[in-house]
Amino acid sequence: MAGKINLEIDAVLEKYPEPEESLIAVLQGVQDIYGYISKDAVEYITEKTNIPSSRIMGVASFYAGFRLKPVGKYRIMVCMGTACHVNGSERIGDTVKRQLGIEAGDVTEDGLFSWEEVACLGCCSISPAMMINDTAYGMLTQEKVIEIIDSIKKGEGK
Repeated sequence: MAGKINLEIDAVLEKYPEPEESLIAVLQGVQDIYGYISKDAVEYITEKTNIPSSRIMGVASFYAGFRLKPVGKYRIMVCMGTACHVNGSERIGDTVKRQLGIEAGDVTEDGLFSWEEVACLGCCSISPAMMINDTAYGMLTQEKVIEIIDSIKKGEGK
């Protein structure tokens, strides 16, 4: 791994004198910096702490809050909870897929967008709903989804 990356992970590790007991916090710190937990980061943490990579990956893959793949600048989360499902979230997901040209869990080639289906966003009263980064969008229709994504693309000069 590059020197700068090592220093950033070292800074996270310095916060936790017992990194194995604080592994979740360590992984959260790494993800906060890079947006996901890379294999290189896992290898470096193993090298620095002697925590087996299998243990690190076990924790990182068990908790839904951790990502093992990069996400786009705009992370779209389409709610598939009960209220959203009943109100058409499958069509919302299909629209996002068509607009971006990628499957759930992937990132667009330009790194601008990623999208995923999530169990619940807690936005039941405005279902169907999705979040883009920290902004919730509700009462969605396929047309609204297209407008939202096109607006972001336009703002990015795409």
